[in-house]
Amino acid sequence: MELLYKKATLIDIDILMKTRIQVLRAVYKLSDDADMSEVESQSYDYYTKALSDGSHTAYLVFDGDIFVGAGGVSYYSVMPTYDNPSGNKAYIMNIYTNPNYRRNGIAYNILDLLVKDAKEKGVNAISLDASDMGRPLYEKYGFVKMNDEMELSK
Repeated sequence: MELLYKKATLIDIDILMKTRIQVLRAVYKLSDDADMSEVESQSYDYYTKALSDGSHTAYLVFDGDIFVGAGGVSYYSVMPTYDNPSGNKAYIMNIYTNPNYRRNGIAYNILDLLVKDAKEKGVNAISLDASDMGRPLYEKYGFVKMNDEMELSK
């Protein structure tokens, strides 16, 4: 197995879109016939802008011509705080590995590339949402569960 880890560019939007929809269907337990057209449209616009302006970095992994994995990190700013004086933050998302390639360290390597990308940009406040399947990977890397964050749902 000769894996190639590639930083995604605008020419990779189709594969990024396909992966994004796969991840969302899995996370939300959606059937293949659930309408994702609005999410696809908005995601396409997001990738077009964010890959161009550097507010998103994604990595794709290939074994020859076979797509085996991906992951991304979005960058954003909030008001500076004592523990984050720059106010810059990163949010890791869409880590995916083809089921035939799981348990080979691919997701860990993608996560490592994304964290390193964030740190190279001077961002140390890095967060993510963990699925039950992904949680052990993130804990192994050093992510810890936060108890103070809250969210207003619809």
